[in-house]
Amino acid sequence: MARDETMRYFNTEGACKPEEHYMVKLDDRIAQIKKILVDRKKYFVINRGRQYGKTTTLAALEDYLKEDYIVLSLDFQQIGTEDFASAAVFAHAFAEAVIEMLEINGLSDRQELLDPLTEVVRRENNSLKDLFVCLSRMCKNSLKPIVLMIDEVDSAGNNQVFVDFLAQLRGYYLKRDKMPIFHSVVLAGVYSIKNLKLKLRPESEHQYNSPWNIAADFDIDMNFSTDQIAAMLEEYEADNQTGMDIHAVSEDIYAYTSGYPVLVSTICKRIDERICGSNGFDTPQQAWTRDGVAEAVKDMLKMSTPLFESMVRQLDNYEELRAIMEGILYQGKKIPFSPDEKAVSMGLMFGFLTERNGQVAIANRIFEMYLLNLFLTEEAVKSEVYSRGDSDRIQFVRDNRLDMDLVLKKFVAYFTEICSEKEEKFIEKYGRKFFLLYLKPIINGTGNYYLEAQTRDARRTDVIVDYLGEQFIVELKIWHGSEYNERGEKQLTEYLDYYHRDKGYMLSFNFNQKKEIGVKEIQIGGKIIVEAVV
Repeated sequence: MARDETMRYFNTEGACKPEEHYMVKLDDRIAQIKKILVDRKKYFVINRGRQYGKTTTLAALEDYLKEDYIVLSLDFQQIGTEDFASAAVFAHAFAEAVIEMLEINGLSDRQELLDPLTEVVRRENNSLKDLFVCLSRMCKNSLKPIVLMIDEVDSAGNNQVFVDFLAQLRGYYLKRDKMPIFHSVVLAGVYSIKNLKLKLRPESEHQYNSPWNIAADFDIDMNFSTDQIAAMLEEYEADNQTGMDIHAVSEDIYAYTSGYPVLVSTICKRIDERICGSNGFDTPQQAWTRDGVAEAVKDMLKMSTPLFESMVRQLDNYEELRAIMEGILYQGKKIPFSPDEKAVSMGLMFGFLTERNGQVAIANRIFEMYLLNLFLTEEAVKSEVYSRGDSDRIQFVRDNRLDMDLVLKKFVAYFTEICSEKEEKFIEKYGRKFFLLYLKPIINGTGNYYLEAQTRDARRTDVIVDYLGEQFIVELKIWHGSEYNERGEKQLTEYLDYYHRDKGYMLSFNFNQKKEIGVKEIQIGGKIIVEAVV
């Protein structure tokens, strides 16, 4: 059946609109923002990572507030760099932008609002003080309180005019009982204003000396929950009648994304527009399944997206942030969570990191998979381990099935050959990376794998390998004695139960001089475990 192009669709570019797009309902979130922030006259910043739904949230909030407030919604990306050249130029550009918003809102006949702004536009060489005197007069004349919203506010970052603009807002905020000004101010951007590195300040001054210390905390959760994803899919299902298990698909999408808005939308968009009708997913019912979600994720990871490109840029710019992520992925490092540690703060701001059980964690599984692919690809350029896996791979796939038993046997032989003389600290740090490098070319392009966050620590990492719909659970562990090994075997059988698998794999990096190198098969509680020791 041909798709009706007039129907709503999943949107990943720009703001979402309920009448055009399938989207999570924001009603509760918007009502909460109005009640605890706007109605209480708060000035605050919606500071979230790229494509986190900030613009969509502002658009919905603007519409929700219109009954009680006049909303002036600006976008600093539409105020060009040249408009920040001086206070006079900025004052002129800002006044024109506000006039335009009043006209868009149907208030072009409200002279009590327009006259103060027109005065700024007509007069040359305005100072920021002149601009705010007129803005104060406009707010005083207004019959409704005025709310100012500015999107992409961090695009004005390292600019003294912008800093002085914030200082004026702060000054009027503190004296607003005597000098009328905006009822509430909402700024949105990726960078927290307190973290903007003001290069124009002398090095002797504090880097985070922000004129925006009046901002209220914005603690509203902007991630999508499983229930919110399900409600969105219910609307899609009502239009398309695919027969999907909405609850199961929503849980799978959340498991990959942790509710990061653009990742949720991208998975849905890819299933709807690319996976459905492709090989192995001939019908919508086949596409809207766990396998369809996994295929959409695999498809995403092959594409260059604005979000992933931004991630690469930031990792290049912040080496400490990159080191944290590599340590978490490769070595299972446990890093105590502190939002004030500089690299952690940057990772939180970009949306790459989060807090989980008092530890720093990568924000979601898709980010982990993307980063693992990125780091391993960079390593592969110079890695003999990767080259060996690439040269061996033809023997590991038979009748479109991955022979994981043989993968472990070959890896044990190769690792013993190249690493038998390596120091214990070297193997403990790089052993798991070597296996992932060896595995990558074997499944590349056909399969995928990720590291299970719940089991990852300095001693143990579970790798979940998905190859043409068949899953393999491989535990990578550092040997810490027979008792620990037996406990690990039991944990692996429990994990196999969770994944409904009867067979699992364990790769131990053993530093005992009397260790027995090789691969053997054991049976525990009805489960088969293939144990490999190097």
